[in-house]
Amino acid sequence: MTTSAPASFAALAHDPRSALVVFSGGQDSTACLAWALQRFERVETIGFDYGQRHRVELACRDQVRAALAAQFPQWAPRLGADHKLDLALLGQISDTAMTAEKAIEMQANGLPNTFVPGRNLLFLTFAASLAYRRGLSVLVGGMCETDYSGYPDCRDNTLKALQVALSLGLAAPMTVETPLMWLTKAQTWALTDQLGGEALNELIIEHTHTCYLGDRSQRHAWGYGCGTCPACELRRDGYDTWIAHKKAQQGGTAA
Repeated sequence: MTTSAPASFAALAHDPRSALVVFSGGQDSTACLAWALQRFERVETIGFDYGQRHRVELACRDQVRAALAAQFPQWAPRLGADHKLDLALLGQISDTAMTAEKAIEMQANGLPNTFVPGRNLLFLTFAASLAYRRGLSVLVGGMCETDYSGYPDCRDNTLKALQVALSLGLAAPMTVETPLMWLTKAQTWALTDQLGGEALNELIIEHTHTCYLGDRSQRHAWGYGCGTCPACELRRDGYDTWIAHKKAQQGGTAA
């Protein structure tokens, strides 16, 4: 298995459009934010408070944005406003391990009970409404169909259909970009390494949050988290695979 991000990500062409990144404060959305900052003329961010169990990620968002602006001066002028929306109703109508204190387990329908029905559909719909008002024509999200839990609202076909619906419903072209759609977690680490080097990956390790349980009491080589929930396992395994691949490449170069 290759862990290198596609070569097209290494040197992104400048795009004069403006983008709105669905930014949770996690690894994937931070990778997407860096990708967008490297590419688009202006980039704003949007986050949602939906009563998530791991709402510590909302605090991480501000830290990540500040660190990106401070450590990457080439991106700082492009980083625009941040928007935080209250979607408490979503948490109130959900009965999931993401919005309630319950054990994470598989359901009879084959999906884990961390699936919040309609979450990404709502996120992108609200994001599109805000983008329309602010003159932004690109929505960027970290949805992925490679290393994921089978969530139907993360699938490429779902998001392509939503892009059509949003553009028709707004009577304005709205592009939905999902740069991580076909990347493994190891390739996501490789992508951020290409975009911002060791500094960006250290920022991701130190400041982002992925753990479903909201645990920031334990720091691992790959970042903070309980280490046992599905999100932590994916992040850890991806990191370990990327590091092993990187060491193998360095060894081959040295030889």
